Amino acid sequence: MLAYNGWRRLGPVRTLNVAKQGLTFVIVGCSLIAVDSAVFVVLSAVGLSPWWSNVAGRVAGALVGFWANGRITFGSPGFPRFGYRRFARFLVSWTVVTVLSTILVATLADHLSLETAWLAKPVVEVCLAVATFFISREWVYK
Repeated sequence: MLAYNGWRRLGPVRTLNVAKQGLTFVIVGCSLIAVDSAVFVVLSAVGLSPWWSNVAGRVAGALVGFWANGRITFGSPGFPRFGYRRFARFLVSWTVVTVLSTILVATLADHLSLETAWLAKPVVEVCLAVATFFISREWVYK
């Protein structure tokens, strides 16, 4: 089935439902959380502040995340969901989620311990990923 937007042909409509896209998002997201958390732990262990370590980890995840979700999770074979407009929306949503993540993880490191922040980092990212999935599905990759 082909989709049309005004006069432009957009390509095959992806008929995956929310559950299938959600499963793919979880698979991609697990690898991104692993990269993000590993960068956070390594950088903070060698002395970089938790604030900057978290941002660096989120950047590492974002570099792979935009591509993987645009091609695998929300794209169609031969019709990835990229482009400047989608990337701009991705940057907006990524920035908001990164600020929230950094505040949560760095606050844990400051008030409890760095080791607690290391353990909490994947949990924080999983919680934020739920909102990120719907933002990505309904706005970023639309």
